[in-house]
Amino acid sequence: MNRAKSYFFCGIGGSGMLPLACIVRAHGHEVAGSDRSLDQGRVGDKFAFLERQGIALFPQDGSGVTSADQILVTSAAIEETVPDVQAAIGIGADRVTRPQLLASLFNAAPTSIACGGTSGKSTTTGMIGWILHQAGRDPVVMNGAVMKNFVTSDTPFASALAGKGDAFVSEVDESDGSIALYSPRVAVLGNITLDHKSLDELRSLFADFLAKADTVVLNLDDEETRLLAKKVEPRRLLTFSFRDEKADLLGGNIKEEPLAISFSVAHRAAGQAVQVRLQVPGRHNASNALAAMAAAAAVGIDLATAAEALAGFTGLRRRFEVVGTRNDINVIDDFGHNPDKISATLDTLRAFPGRLLILFQPHGYGPLRSMGRELIDCFAEKLGDEDVLIMPDPVYYGGTVDRSVGSDDIVSGVQAAGRHAEHIPDRVAAGDRLRALARPGDRIIIMGARDDTLSLFAAELLAAL
Repeated sequence: MNRAKSYFFCGIGGSGMLPLACIVRAHGHEVAGSDRSLDQGRVGDKFAFLERQGIALFPQDGSGVTSADQILVTSAAIEETVPDVQAAIGIGADRVTRPQLLASLFNAAPTSIACGGTSGKSTTTGMIGWILHQAGRDPVVMNGAVMKNFVTSDTPFASALAGKGDAFVSEVDESDGSIALYSPRVAVLGNITLDHKSLDELRSLFADFLAKADTVVLNLDDEETRLLAKKVEPRRLLTFSFRDEKADLLGGNIKEEPLAISFSVAHRAAGQAVQVRLQVPGRHNASNALAAMAAAAAVGIDLATAAEALAGFTGLRRRFEVVGTRNDINVIDDFGHNPDKISATLDTLRAFPGRLLILFQPHGYGPLRSMGRELIDCFAEKLGDEDVLIMPDPVYYGGTVDRSVGSDDIVSGVQAAGRHAEHIPDRVAAGDRLRALARPGDRIIIMGARDDTLSLFAAELLAAL
């Protein structure tokens, strides 16, 4: 890592930027930053937390970038026209992207574990981090979501853990192609489904990712990852499954509960078998747990230790997070934003009775163009006869964007499939509509990504019921 005097994070409040800034700061470097949300007066608690870490915050007007000794760190969402970028160019300060900085730290770690896949990588990263933490390995963990197990009064935004051990656990992102920067000792891949790129692009990215790892952990229950398993030398391969008896880690005896799930796991080579009960629901989380146990086994942690740790895993913020219950109406905050994630959440809910009232706020206009048809098909298949989908307009923070496909297009497609759906452009009005519809026994689900205010919205909705 470059021993510069300071790093300046432009967009420091982002889900990928905040934890990395905290890790860099914990390693003794000077860190400062700016964020558009700070300038707009939104999510103030997050920025107060950063200041408590000794991180100075500035308006996103270039005023914080004043020395050529600084390194400007930017995310993919930061455009060249942003004043901080222009200031860095003007004074000759070095620039690095968030993935480049993260990869340089990650690749230098003696025991590096990278979690990839279209869905579930944040939860799997959190599970692996918790297992290693409970096993006394004191890992560094970089996640895109707050890990509840590590939340304290001093660290309410615990999406990173700055341990002193030799292990570095991180989720890696295929959406911007930055997964190509990582050279992990252990590569974990849970699934490959349509999201930000075409399947052909994803297959190529993930195949290259796996080729660089000493150990490859693959899910045999996912069609795409199963195909990739055939291209990995057996000596490097560690597989998991609930269906394929040839898998190295075989799960079974699944028992679902409204807010939990239990199952058995057998490790063929080690001759071990354990029972696992998670405090988070859904078959997708059982699969995430199998992946985490396999990754832990790859770095020398036995099945029983991993199972015991997972029993205490409390989940991630905005991953099927129950906000509360009022008048026998449950409000759930969820990160679901692509067809695979949305399907997993709705499958978990559909396993138990109760009408679903869903507010889905798309995380941009681009995703609606790239996977609009798949979103329509997902809601058409997963919604019940009495369920209701309400969609406000996509989240928008400024800049140039193609708005040729909007929430109204998705709603029209879902309606054409015979399901109840409404387009209410304003989110506040959409919330009022949810309250008007809600009755005892309903489950209200707030879905969407890249907008921290969705959690506040869900809490306010609960209070107003």
